[in-house]
Amino acid sequence: MCRPSVHPSSRRKHRRRRGKTGSRRVRSRPGSLNKRLARFGPASDPVVPRCLLDYSVPCTGNLAGSEGEPALRHGRSARRSRQTGVCWENLRSVTGTELEETGSVRDLGAAAPPQTRFGLVNARSVLNKTFILRDFFIQHNLGFLCICESWIPFGDSSTLLELVPPGCSCFNIPRSRGRGGGLVVVFKSSFPCKQLTPTMSFSSFELCLFELCISPRLLVVLIYRPPKTDSNFLNDFCDLVADCILKYDYVLFFGDFNIHICCPDNVLAKGFFNLLESFNLTQWVSSPTHARGHTLDLVISYGLPIMNLVTLPPVFSDHSPILCDVTLPCPVPVCEAPATRFRALDAETISKFVDCMSVRLETFNPDPSNVDHYSQHFDVLCNQVLDVVAPLKLCKSRPRREPWLSDVTRACRRACRSSERKWKKDGLQVSRELFRASLVAYQDAVRAARMAYFADIIETNSNNPKILFKTLNSVLVYQEPSSMSPTAAGNSEAFHKFFVDKVSGIRAVISGNSVDPVPVHPSPPTLSSLNTVSYSELSKLVARQKPSGSPLDVLPPRLWKAAFPCLGPSLGQIINGSLSTGVVPAALKAAVIRPTLKKPGADVSVIENYRPISTLPFTSKLLEKVVYQQLVSHLADSDLFEVFQSGFRSGHSTESALLRVLNDIYLSLDQGTSVLLLLLDLTAAFDTVDHAILLDRLERWVGIKGSALDWFRSYLQNRTFCVKLGDVFSSWEGLRWGVPQGSILGPLLFAIYLLPLGSIFRKHGLSFHLYADDCQIYSPLCQEKGHSIQSFVSCVNEVKSWLMSNYLHLNEGKTELIVFHPNSRNVDRYADLGPLSPYSKPVVTSLGVKLDVGLKFDAHINSVIRSSFFHLRRLAKIKHMLSRAHLERVLHAFVISRLDYCNSLYAGLCQSTLRRLQVVQNSAARFLTGTRKRDHISPVLASLHWLPISYRSQFKILVFVYHFFQGGCSPYLATLLNRHSPSRALRSSDQGLLAVPRSRCRTRGDRAFSVLAPSLWNQLPPSVRLSPSLPVFNSHLKTHLLCLAFPEHV
Repeated sequence: MCRPSVHPSSRRKHRRRRGKTGSRRVRSRPGSLNKRLARFGPASDPVVPRCLLDYSVPCTGNLAGSEGEPALRHGRSARRSRQTGVCWENLRSVTGTELEETGSVRDLGAAAPPQTRFGLVNARSVLNKTFILRDFFIQHNLGFLCICESWIPFGDSSTLLELVPPGCSCFNIPRSRGRGGGLVVVFKSSFPCKQLTPTMSFSSFELCLFELCISPRLLVVLIYRPPKTDSNFLNDFCDLVADCILKYDYVLFFGDFNIHICCPDNVLAKGFFNLLESFNLTQWVSSPTHARGHTLDLVISYGLPIMNLVTLPPVFSDHSPILCDVTLPCPVPVCEAPATRFRALDAETISKFVDCMSVRLETFNPDPSNVDHYSQHFDVLCNQVLDVVAPLKLCKSRPRREPWLSDVTRACRRACRSSERKWKKDGLQVSRELFRASLVAYQDAVRAARMAYFADIIETNSNNPKILFKTLNSVLVYQEPSSMSPTAAGNSEAFHKFFVDKVSGIRAVISGNSVDPVPVHPSPPTLSSLNTVSYSELSKLVARQKPSGSPLDVLPPRLWKAAFPCLGPSLGQIINGSLSTGVVPAALKAAVIRPTLKKPGADVSVIENYRPISTLPFTSKLLEKVVYQQLVSHLADSDLFEVFQSGFRSGHSTESALLRVLNDIYLSLDQGTSVLLLLLDLTAAFDTVDHAILLDRLERWVGIKGSALDWFRSYLQNRTFCVKLGDVFSSWEGLRWGVPQGSILGPLLFAIYLLPLGSIFRKHGLSFHLYADDCQIYSPLCQEKGHSIQSFVSCVNEVKSWLMSNYLHLNEGKTELIVFHPNSRNVDRYADLGPLSPYSKPVVTSLGVKLDVGLKFDAHINSVIRSSFFHLRRLAKIKHMLSRAHLERVLHAFVISRLDYCNSLYAGLCQSTLRRLQVVQNSAARFLTGTRKRDHISPVLASLHWLPISYRSQFKILVFVYHFFQGGCSPYLATLLNRHSPSRALRSSDQGLLAVPRSRCRTRGDRAFSVLAPSLWNQLPPSVRLSPSLPVFNSHLKTHLLCLAFPEHV
């Protein structure tokens, strides 16, 4: 409020308080006036309130006695006319123009448009400044921090985990080749940012583009130009600017341009300024940004003003950090942290729940014949009791604090602040060096505290692999920011619409209703009813069931397990009622879809890269498990399984499938014939299954009838689903087609859906193999036996027709074909593949293994080596956090497991190829034991009991053979092995030997499983072959192979 001014002479004179300012030279306040303005008279102008005084002048104001201001008398200070603490000589009048510009005095306190603070730092290696830059981001309340010369190598995400503060994200652009360089942008997650891929490539600078998705859009460009003379820079930068300003009205450029714009005679600087002027760009940095006095780091804008630009002294590197404020064209709405609801469940709460539930169940008697009604009432009862003993509590999410910060790290931070203030106060070089030393000490202290925190978690949970690997991922893996984040409005509905429209679009272009082939078993054994489950069987199922459920669970899964003695009878009533009546309760048919990336490393912002994974209620999974066991037993006892279907079956795997496929290919190549392999890819196969056709398969091909068929009909019909992202649910939708991915019955029902395919392949005489929805067709190209490309094409056409009639869509773009040749001279013999030519590729991927035309596995081994060393580099960053035993376990999980995946296919490869894989194992052994690179590796491998690569492949093949003798081998591998039956009685008759077929070529026939496996088996000593059990066999076999591999060290 304004008040009339009072003349100094009319004020009451206050008694002076002695001993306060006597005998001191007093400096005038910054911005004070030497004398009152003439127009500042008594009662003529209003006195401006103290909160509106202008103190925004440099802190280096004129001191008393300087030029332009009369010196004060030495001794007593100038007389200060005071009234309620007002110093009249520090006040100035406000003109009428200023009042018109700012509004009335009452409106002077109106809030200005919010500004976003940007920071630019040339870090010259972020690796040793992660926590320093993290603290810099928080201390200056930055919205964006642009970092040049990050020096973060490709694939190093652990550095980003240390750099990015809580509630923030980042974009990382490492240098594509060589060392150094690299760009990083750290920003608050509340800003809707989207990283862009440059439409042009530039050789003269590194580039990071991202868009602030507001209206109107804002483009931010971060540039680093290496300090070398490049004549193409101006042309490249001109092309970049021209492309940007044509698409965006507002553009910001940040970066280290390494141009001496402070030197007017610099030719590059002149051309650069001419370019900025021609595009109407404004460059805002005027002070030196390098320790040697040059201006290299620039802030350039198009369509936006830059305010409050400050150049800080160079501390992090030889470049000065730059801070500036930008008023965005559209304010970014501040998203409040979503409130979450939770129940506090502990041992005491669970005990109260069991007691209360026991009392309530004594009077709980709904009609058990109506299982849907019974299930609904039971859910209501559980909710009522749970709300009493553990009511839902509302909790607002708070900014996550780093749990590793301790008194030591806080003391280091205070020391940094203190040394920084001292340096800014005296400006001495020694103070600057002390400040830099305190920053380094702070970085080391926080990193050590963080590592100690995670090491303690790993040590405490050493026997819990789930927590162990989750902790390691939190240390090593940085999740890229996604525009599909749970907080983005409408994303759950976008996923919901995408999943529905995708399946509807596929079915719209497919015409169904064709006649199936005749079933293999015209009258299969019937399964008319489903058996009920006893209390003891149900108890075992609940104990083995994973504690994972759905947001729709009436009780948390761990509460189901803990309170099962109380809840078991009612749960058994629901499950047995469903099995006996053939009705699945509606509550058990509701699924919550969780979008999951199809492949690791895929673009998280592309909605097409996600597949719908259903999360089902805990009781629904138990019911499905009971039915699954009975259906599998019926299929196995009646021999109704497709022999060459390996997906989700006990005793079957991707490795056993590939062993059979490659066995047939090797034998054909050994006979001198080429082999054609076609890999079919189906689009959304599980989601387009037609329910009517599936029920017909269950009845005609499997023999499901009566109440059992009614149960499956009830299971498939009237299902519903919604999509959940974060705490946001989409609308509910009926599931008209498909089997739920993530369910227990889904994969088995899909395998039954594909049963007629085998009849089509057998009719055309082609070999095939299935793994869930992955289909492989292969055949030798032998004109004498009628195996030609024409017959192969006719079979493929019939398969396509059958897929369309069954509402399955073949993805032509991902279907691959490869031709294997017996020798290099016949490579072009079957160059004309006819309509199959578009599918032909030199390398294809089958069940995760890359196959080349020569079957040398070069492409696959290169991929294994590359990924293995990538993980070794990551694990090197946390090696000091793990004990020897834990490090070995992690090495097996991340590195050795990659060497062991389908390693039985490596048997028979040349030693030069296997030696490349052996380098990976040797490096892992040296990494684990700390052995020097010049030390011999054989004693190290022997001490670790690690078999070399060649012996590991033999070990895997021999385990398959032992399963054959024990009856646990897959049928299609068992048919390849024959027991040795001598023509007369010999001592070797009871030694468990196998017959070895003859082959022609070592690189072809000798690598086939049917030839190699018996050869290796017969070479084992009888004490190993005749082991009584699999654990004993594995132990004896490993000891035997270790003796062969390291005869001098074992």
